[in-house]
Amino acid sequence: MSRNRILLADDDVELAQLLRDFLAREGFEVTLAHSADEALAAARADTFDALVLDVMMPGRSGLDALRELRRESAVPVLMLTALGEDIDRILGLELGADDYIPKPCNPRELAARLRAVLRRARGEGAEVLTDLRNGPICLRAASRSVSVDGRAIALTATEFDLLVLLLREAGRVVSKERISQSVLGRALGPFDRSIDVHVSNLRRKLGDAPDGSSPITTIHRSGYLMRKLGDEA
Repeated sequence: MSRNRILLADDDVELAQLLRDFLAREGFEVTLAHSADEALAAARADTFDALVLDVMMPGRSGLDALRELRRESAVPVLMLTALGEDIDRILGLELGADDYIPKPCNPRELAARLRAVLRRARGEGAEVLTDLRNGPICLRAASRSVSVDGRAIALTATEFDLLVLLLREAGRVVSKERISQSVLGRALGPFDRSIDVHVSNLRRKLGDAPDGSSPITTIHRSGYLMRKLGDEA
């Protein structure tokens, strides 16, 4: 069985080497980069199963690298964010990061988050996926692709799994706690806005329903609901 290939970008050379050594023992093959430019060059020159990007790096930030990367790739990305820097976490998610982990990070938690995002990207460990349709929204299981009114839209692995859950539960409220467990593979923290940002990204990509409103409705203090749109498309 091939090892998962990870690109880890952090300007803290000693920390990066420690994380690489731990992840190697956990079965990952890790390539290191120590700047955003180095990470982008490596990501373009080779194929990786996932990227880990530190937000704070000299010169261009990890967020700059993510912004540029998302123009050309949907590879799973985890952001390393400074403890308490909520704005960096939110911005990273808005730019298309699949998840984040605060620094100083526990190497075991990093390995667990990587395995979770890789499982999502490959559609592993979930219920058998079938084609799903809701009005103009069409999700194809075999290709893990989504179109709206016949127009293909690019989703991250996290956004795709979020859409699967909402489509399967169309017409019913899905709690943030359930979304976090089902989609991110972890419990929802008390001040965790990850789900809100992923839903916001998904809304933006799906666009308006035929009636001009969003197909995803926020249910205050409860969660989110995918409206049943019928078969207009």
